[in-house]
Amino acid sequence: MLRERKRDYVTDLAVWAILSGPVLLWDGPADGGSWLSVGVGVGALGMAILVHRAWPLAALGIAVALSLADSRELYTVSYSTALIALGFFAGRRLAGARPALFSFAGIAAVGLVITLTAGAELWEWFTLVITLLFAVVVPWLIGRYARHYAQLIRTGWQLADRMEREKHTAADRERIRERSRIAGDMHDSLGHELSLIAVRAAALEVDPSLNRRQQASAGELRQAAADATAKLRDIIGILRTDGEAAPTVPSDESVAELVERARSSGMTVLLHAPGPLSGLPRMIERAAHRIVQEALTNAAKHAPGAEVDIRISMDEEPTLTVVITNAARAEGRRLPGIASGGTGLVGLDERVRLAGGSLAHGPLDDGGFELVARLPVIARLSPALEAPEIPGAAGPAPSTSARELSRARQRVRRGLVQVIVAPVSVLAVLGVLMFAFQFYVQSRSVLDRTQFDLIKVGDSRADVETRLPSHTLDGAPDGLRPEPAGVDDCVYYRTKKYDATPVYRLCFKEGRLVDKSIGVDVPDENRRRDDQ
Repeated sequence: MLRERKRDYVTDLAVWAILSGPVLLWDGPADGGSWLSVGVGVGALGMAILVHRAWPLAALGIAVALSLADSRELYTVSYSTALIALGFFAGRRLAGARPALFSFAGIAAVGLVITLTAGAELWEWFTLVITLLFAVVVPWLIGRYARHYAQLIRTGWQLADRMEREKHTAADRERIRERSRIAGDMHDSLGHELSLIAVRAAALEVDPSLNRRQQASAGELRQAAADATAKLRDIIGILRTDGEAAPTVPSDESVAELVERARSSGMTVLLHAPGPLSGLPRMIERAAHRIVQEALTNAAKHAPGAEVDIRISMDEEPTLTVVITNAARAEGRRLPGIASGGTGLVGLDERVRLAGGSLAHGPLDDGGFELVARLPVIARLSPALEAPEIPGAAGPAPSTSARELSRARQRVRRGLVQVIVAPVSVLAVLGVLMFAFQFYVQSRSVLDRTQFDLIKVGDSRADVETRLPSHTLDGAPDGLRPEPAGVDDCVYYRTKKYDATPVYRLCFKEGRLVDKSIGVDVPDENRRRDDQ
């Protein structure tokens, strides 16, 4: 921070020295000025540089005031560099455009008042506006363009940094989600295996062919499996997160192999299927496997010894339908201590929903339990996972960062257009105004021949001016004879509205009319003879 301040101080001192150079060169005694004007100018510019970072418009106002004090037309060699530099700084540092535009309009209005108050020609005000345009407004527009371009660069880097952070965050989030999925699969798979172990141990525990010690060992094995299932549920429950998508079981085990393992553990399972489920979408195949696995696990827990009937069919839509029914628990068959988390069917319902299907389950009248799942073979995403549609949008809605970058680019393009279009537009308006004013002056600078004849040499200037039009020509037209020697000044008037020559010339000396003539173009050869 301290280094940046030192750099700013050095930069400001260098700018002050550069802006003070023209004042020293053109306002000093050697060029008709005075050291007082140099001191005032250099001191005022120092004040402008001192405040230009915090109040850029105030600094610009100081430079404008110095220029107006030196010339009503605003253009001065001494302060033109200051106008350009401070105008650029104002555009570079001001966020809004309205304060600057109001200030420019105020400068033009003040210049008009000064011109009218001083009784000067309106052409001086046109010169002031043109100087204001090119020495102040154009640098201000360039400064705004530089500001917007810097914002675009900064926004681009911020977007890149944000995207990099979001990329790392997304990777971390995906790793956590994948761990949660693996944890869910572990719970589903290992829970199923432990339930089958408990079923086998329970069967051995009540087997009359075993002695008491063997039955007690089988009971301990069954209790250990139940305790392991409960601990597994508690540990995995911590790793589960809300709103997770349906996990994909990493195992390639088929439904038939799953049923065969259940049979080998002592369960009675009937499978009615049209054939292997190969060729189905991966998500549908895994969902069918998960449905059968959860149904067998629940049957082993809650209805040990009961027959389980699994029916898998395919209709014409096509939709895969899985119907699993188990009879009521056999009398005397009970597996005490088997843990049940109560979330198996909830998770199964979510998996089926995410696969685009539906799940129904409930007890039967005879005490059994039935589960029915319908899975569309042409998988449809759940509405919760589908991207929201935006009316009139051809694609997904842009992110906040993308919108910020787009707005920054639009500001840069708009600033570049303004740098070109604004001066051209102002010049066009000024051109129209100057043409209209020129037309007005022409119509007001025509002297009537009768009034010209009534004017006599020797009349006082005050008497002569009562007969003259409100406007004169701006100097003598090209090609006229030289003015008489020794006169104070001469004024010229048109004889006709749109003709440059001939003109009426009235010359005064010491407040009296000393010469009146009708000036006409001098032929080139006569002009050369007069010059000789």
